[in-house]
Order: sequence, then C-alpha cells, then structure tokens
Amino acid sequence: MYDQINTQFVSSTKQFADNALKAQQLAFEGIEKVVGLQLKTFEQQLGATFAFLGEAAEVRDFEAAKAFWPKSVALMKDSAEALYSTSQEVFGQTLKTSEALGQLAKSGFEAANEGVVKAAKSAKPAAK
Repeated sequence: MYDQINTQFVSSTKQFADNALKAQQLAFEGIEKVVGLQLKTFEQQLGATFAFLGEAAEVRDFEAAKAFWPKSVALMKDSAEALYSTSQEVFGQTLKTSEALGQLAKSGFEAANEGVVKAAKSAKPAAK
C-alpha cells in the first residue's frame, strides 16, 4: 500500500514539475513576443521622430512653420495610432498566453484526477 502511495506521489510530483516547466516556457515565450512588439513599435516611432526633428531643424521663418504644422499633427496622430495598435497586439498576445497557461493547468488537474481515481479503484480490491 505504501508503495502505491509513494509511486502516486512521485508520479504527481514529476507531473507537477513538468507542468511548471511548460508554464515557465509559455510565459517566457509570451514575454518575448510582447517585448518584440514593443521594440518594433519603438524603433518605428523613433525613426519617425528623428525624421520629423530633421525637418523641424530646417524651419527658418513663419511661412515654413505654417507649412510644417500639419506634419507635426500627423506625427502625433501616427504615434497615437501606433500606440493603440501595439497595445491591442500586446493584449492579444497576453490573452493567448493566459489561455495556453489555463489549458496547461486544466490538463494537469485532469491528469492528476485520473491518477487519484485510478489509485482509489486499485486500492478498493486490496482493502477487501
């Protein structure tokens, strides 16, 4: 009887450790994708900002400033749209990662439950 308990405990512990490693891998992959999205957006916005500043440095008079004004508004609009788009992609990636972690936890609980039920069924005949 103690051998069955030890075997079940070792099996459950191994399964828990395997699931913990899978969960860690899923979390790291999710973080990697989120950071990649944010870096890509940052690089694009940084390039657009430097191009804008280069053009702004060439403004010398009021007429040039009036002509340049729509470009500054367009830069702000593009930056806001990029921020919103990136935040939506980050949210989507976070949701995918959490769903994968939830599915991993569900499968872990189901497997543990099957192991307990199987051990209980095998212990009943031994008790009689």
